[in-house]
Amino acid sequence: MNQDIFAGKWKEMRGQVKEWWGDLTDDDLEQVDGKADQLIGALQKRYGYTKEDAEKELNKRLEAAKIH
Repeated sequence: MNQDIFAGKWKEMRGQVKEWWGDLTDDDLEQVDGKADQLIGALQKRYGYTKEDAEKELNKRLEAAKIH
């Protein structure tokens, strides 16, 4: 997903991201602040994903939710 689109949709996606990855804290989501690379880093930290796996997981969920 294009970074500008991700940033623009972040507020509406934030709740869904919390549902998808319940181990992410509110602080994690505040730090993401609409930046996909920050979300990928938070997923690596909380879930132990590699960067590639975090990117794949994020893209898979965004596609399934038709957010792109």
